[in-house]
Amino acid sequence: MRDMIAPLDIPPEQRAVDVQGLSKRYGSKTVVDQLSMQVRRGEVFGFLGPNGSGKTTSIRMMCGLLTPDAGGGQTLGYDILREAAAIKREVGYMTQRFGLYEDLTIRENLDFVAGVYQMDRRRQRVDAALERLGLSARASQLAGGLSGGWKQRMALAACMLHEPQLLLLDEPTAGVDPKARRDFWEEIHALAAQGITVLVSTHYMDEAERCHRLGYIAYGQLLALGTPTQLIERSGFATWHVRGEDVSELARQLRQQPGVERVTRFGNSLHLSSSDHSALAAAIAPWREQAGLRWDAASPQLEDVFIHLMSQSRDNFSPGH
Repeated sequence: MRDMIAPLDIPPEQRAVDVQGLSKRYGSKTVVDQLSMQVRRGEVFGFLGPNGSGKTTSIRMMCGLLTPDAGGGQTLGYDILREAAAIKREVGYMTQRFGLYEDLTIRENLDFVAGVYQMDRRRQRVDAALERLGLSARASQLAGGLSGGWKQRMALAACMLHEPQLLLLDEPTAGVDPKARRDFWEEIHALAAQGITVLVSTHYMDEAERCHRLGYIAYGQLLALGTPTQLIERSGFATWHVRGEDVSELARQLRQQPGVERVTRFGNSLHLSSSDHSALAAAIAPWREQAGLRWDAASPQLEDVFIHLMSQSRDNFSPGH
């Protein structure tokens, strides 16, 4: 696969995050290995990668929540080593686990959080958070009666109480239905349009496509960096679709062909992909003229790219690594 790090030179005054060589080790295992990257202010930046790949560790180091063992840089203009406390004051952190009180109303939950952190202008902050996240009409509803989507929105409102400049969202829509996820992402982009920078980790490909830029981390190393379009283009992947009445046997045969790296079933069609254009063309040639099959060249998908990257990576927690 080609070089998957798309070059970017953000002017210093526009950099929300600018880090070089970040590394973190736990015992003999390197969880993050020499991570260098920049994030633009007001950008929605997505981190993808398998479980245990170092996504959350990377984000926490950038946000002053975890001290790197090596490397350095700045976040929101503050040094991540010497001014971590200042960074934390500007960060809103939302995890996938809902942690507010279900026997309190939405307003009471937000007011409680503001009180715990001794925020000034408590009522004004709570009102602003309710309005910003579309919760004003539900302010007196008990949190325990909310759907997963509304709970996530309330959790986001709690993160926004102290008016942060940087949002850290760790798989924020896990377990939330598709409509609620879509609505949640509309809110994220509305916040980004106001100049708030968002770092989000996700496993969902449709959410990855909603990010301005993406970083793919596998087993501690940054393997890909760029916009969704750039990553697809730089992958050099070839993709074909084939449709027919019954493609089950065809799928079995194609999976055995050299040059076919991935076969995905969608009803009565197959999605084939490979990083080697000529090998894929040679592999499918015997079936191209078969009656009842319709073949079409197609554009690769982010999922193809990321699964290939993951398959080429070595687990940093595997024996001998």
